[in-house]
Amino acid sequence: MSLLTVGTVAFDAIETPFGKVDKIVGGAATYISIAASYFNNDINLVSVVGDDFPNADLNDLKKRGVDLSGLQIKKGEKSFFWSGKYHDNMNKRDTLVTDLNVLADFDPVLPEAYKKSDYVMLGNLTPAVQKRVLDQMKKRPKLVAMDTMNFWMDIAMDELKTVIKRVDILTINDEEARQLSGKYSLVAAAKEIFTMGPKFLVIKKGEHGALLFYKDEIFYAPAMPLETVYDPTGAGDTFAGGFMGYMAQSGRASFANMKRAMIYGSALASFCVEQFGTEAIKPLDKKQIDERVKQFAKLVQFSM
Repeated sequence: MSLLTVGTVAFDAIETPFGKVDKIVGGAATYISIAASYFNNDINLVSVVGDDFPNADLNDLKKRGVDLSGLQIKKGEKSFFWSGKYHDNMNKRDTLVTDLNVLADFDPVLPEAYKKSDYVMLGNLTPAVQKRVLDQMKKRPKLVAMDTMNFWMDIAMDELKTVIKRVDILTINDEEARQLSGKYSLVAAAKEIFTMGPKFLVIKKGEHGALLFYKDEIFYAPAMPLETVYDPTGAGDTFAGGFMGYMAQSGRASFANMKRAMIYGSALASFCVEQFGTEAIKPLDKKQIDERVKQFAKLVQFSM
């Protein structure tokens, strides 16, 4: 099953208590595509970069089965750049620089083959761009997932809600769930968000795992306890890529299958934070991922 992923392909500069990198490849669509490629080799990527983006990294994506026909390369322009510094507890970060560059006037154009993608993952971009992607689809995908953030809730809530109406799965963190719903309890927040359109809701809680809501059912995926977390950047996108990659591979949009996808997404995210950028998730193999999934299973096994 084909997976369409939309988001940023970019450069990051990151500082954490464990080190610093001045320029490394990042971006939501990059993390999503790499993670999804471990389950699916039919990935369609929509994004934009400048001609400063390394060909080696684009070729790496191609080798993973990522089709780049939908990647716009702007001659003479620079790629999106973000710089951030994490606090000592790694839960908070300060954005130091955001240079939109080519992203400032990004108009996603889907190649014909992309318009019939079976699964869609809308990475964190402006609601207008996410809507533009959905408007170009020639058939209703089997499953549409969407990521967003509090920034769009602050400046474009009405537009954001028009996109939320059209998706099956919304993925946000706990603070964003409370802001979007106006409810403090995450259970109450989920019920309120369901009235906006989505059938499923994933609430990410960072080092405390993630929650999957569907009707009156809740599933909790724990986070892997790790000795060292070097860089949380991209962990949420890696989770989304693993989740949707697994869903596209299986072809079944059931709650039971999503619970498995939650664990696979969490497993990949746990690798992501162990090094800077995409360095930890690029060299993985199926055996390593399956072993990490088994470790997750041990975290929640018990006898009655």
